[in-house]
Amino acid sequence: MSLDFESLALPAALEQAHAVALQQGLAYAGGIAPPLAWELVQRGEAALVDVRSGEERKFVGRVPGSLHVPWATGTALTRNPRFVRELEARLASEGGKDAVALLLCRSGKRSALAAEAAAKAGFTHVFNVLEGFEGEIDADQHRGSADGWRFHKLPWVQD
Repeated sequence: MSLDFESLALPAALEQAHAVALQQGLAYAGGIAPPLAWELVQRGEAALVDVRSGEERKFVGRVPGSLHVPWATGTALTRNPRFVRELEARLASEGGKDAVALLLCRSGKRSALAAEAAAKAGFTHVFNVLEGFEGEIDADQHRGSADGWRFHKLPWVQD
């Protein structure tokens, strides 16, 4: 699938991420690092969409101002069958399926699946935030010691 990146004046970093995604055969627009995601959100060039469950956002933390569309719900992380419809509704004021959306989960894995589903549903500029909110598990079975949104000391709050 080829996305029409000429019709939207995307920042060079997103165009580069898209080129890498094409080389890797990804079904969605690409992946970007948390610091770049925050920069794009701050400049008003992208919407940050947290795809974690409501429980994760409440008990682990969330990015202020991020939109919330869960990819999966509850403690069992049951797949949200309305994800694509909810994503389109939340992004309606940002351009709907043509909005530049940056999807964030715990480690970057669920958000990649969500980005793929969104792209298959016709979203043209959906990117995965690599590393996620908490990052990968390290040798001591902890998250956040080497990567992730919080590791990079980007803004977040906890209820």
